[in-house]
Amino acid sequence: MNRLKSALAEGRPQFGLWQSLGHPYTAEICAAAGFDWLLFDGEHAPNTITTLLAQLQAVSAYPVDAVARPPVGDPVLIKQYLDIGFRSLLIPMVGSVEQAEMLVAATRFPPKGIRGVAGMVRASGFGTTPNYLADAHKDTCLILQIENAAGLAAAGQIAAVEGVDALFIGPSDLAGSLGHLGNPAHPEVQDAIVGIIKAARDAGKPSGIYATIESAKRYAVAGACMISVGSDIGLLSSGVRSLRQGIETGR
Repeated sequence: MNRLKSALAEGRPQFGLWQSLGHPYTAEICAAAGFDWLLFDGEHAPNTITTLLAQLQAVSAYPVDAVARPPVGDPVLIKQYLDIGFRSLLIPMVGSVEQAEMLVAATRFPPKGIRGVAGMVRASGFGTTPNYLADAHKDTCLILQIENAAGLAAAGQIAAVEGVDALFIGPSDLAGSLGHLGNPAHPEVQDAIVGIIKAARDAGKPSGIYATIESAKRYAVAGACMISVGSDIGLLSSGVRSLRQGIETGR
């Protein structure tokens, strides 16, 4: 069972960590830390289907849900991500109901959708999972990222599309789209974030957001339940800087 999908449907808080280093060794380290989910980034990280597969295999022994973000909401890429075994997808830059409906169709086999049919893939246990073709969509969690003015305007309608499991907010791109590039803390951006969370809730859907430790609690209070609290790159960067500063302080 897709634990992330079930938890989000029930409104249970799920905290995650972004994976951008693109390596199975670091992914496994993060998987052992106890987060609810890890996001494997194909949009802004140097990932391919092959590198994503290796990371997915590396974390499979741990009780953590693997979420993948393709670089674009392309049905061909979605098919490949699902075939290698990702059950939860976060699609960037969604701005309309029509796009949301296409993305839902891309995660479902005919006649419910347009996903290409292949039985002997990792997702089906290489053909050993009973009723995989009929039931795969029931275990797929489709999360659509709202991060531009178009998505903001249509957030409630996008959330209401059948087959969309959650909305996820990208504060940095949203800030840029609203004319506040580099300043997601701007009051207009923060008001937009709260508006998206409310629009999702009004449509009966959960929401999530990329946050910091400082902002995570605030967004949780506002109603977000899928919250990223950092990244592997951020942890490595801050860790090595802190270590270097400690050496200088000790001199």
